[in-house]
Amino acid sequence: MRTNVGLFWLLFGFFLAGSALYTVWAIIEYGHPEWVGTVALLLSACLGAFIGFYLGRVYKAQGGEMPEDRADASIEDGDSEIGYYSPWSWWPMVLAASLAITFLGIAAGLWIILIGVPLVIVALVGWVYEYYRGNFAR
Repeated sequence: MRTNVGLFWLLFGFFLAGSALYTVWAIIEYGHPEWVGTVALLLSACLGAFIGFYLGRVYKAQGGEMPEDRADASIEDGDSEIGYYSPWSWWPMVLAASLAITFLGIAAGLWIILIGVPLVIVALVGWVYEYYRGNFAR
């Protein structure tokens, strides 16, 4: 995790230096700063700093290196199960398609949202409750 922290702080420095260089270049070329690029690069620097700061705090709070970061660690040293995902489930694809329809409604016509939102609700309910029905009920 220490490497990740270092990479995000490096990204922060890169985008900050890039923003300064971009602003100076725009002033030399046009006589005034070009605000869209300057703000975008500054926000990218802020994002790198936020993630680097967060990962640094998590690294200190967990008390050092994780087993995944050590070269001498074996598979058993890490947590056995992080999460569970059903490899046979069709609900994630249904949810993705219904979200695509909903976002299409935002872009193309608001009436399409009336079709997409109920499909999103059905897909979410189906995915959450798929283990409460049928062959896989608990």
